Amino acid sequence: MPNAKPAHVIKKYANRRLYHTGTSAYVTLEDLAAMVKAGEDFVVNDAKSGEDITHSVLTQIIFEQESKGQNLLPVNFLRQMIRFYGDSMQGLVPRYLELSMDRLIQEQQSFREQMTKTFGGFPLGRMDDQVRANMAAFTEAFRMFSPFAGKTADPVAAKAAPVEDDEVSALKRELGAMKARLDKLDKR
Repeated sequence: MPNAKPAHVIKKYANRRLYHTGTSAYVTLEDLAAMVKAGEDFVVNDAKSGEDITHSVLTQIIFEQESKGQNLLPVNFLRQMIRFYGDSMQGLVPRYLELSMDRLIQEQQSFREQMTKTFGGFPLGRMDDQVRANMAAFTEAFRMFSPFAGKTADPVAAKAAPVEDDEVSALKRELGAMKARLDKLDKR
């Protein structure tokens, strides 16, 4: 939900430090996560090359949140996502996910408005049942994209080892390459 204001510019240095050019201060991934939650738009550029690395930094924020035990992405969903890399459906997945998230946000807003009209406020606090129903519908819709979901071609991959630094680096490179491909598709 970007604002009409211009995006904040963040520079990432080789020492992994993030520098907010607007405030002339170093920031953390937690600070950037707070900016996203507040609806503030930003772009992250590599300080040396000037390359836009926003996608990889946002992915890193998600990784950090998941590592802290705040699991938003179910394991089955992550496996399905991995299966789409290199698949013929790969080009459709990002747009589908965007549309699904937009729809989820609309449903959430509609639900809140209905609760406000019905009860004059929002007394329920958490919407666990609604979230579970939405995620179940989302997962089922996602399965329709992959006729082989649930089948693992490589039995060794089914018993994946814990993620190590080399694997994380490889994943970051793959995410960067994916972003470049998506940007090319988006420009068409």
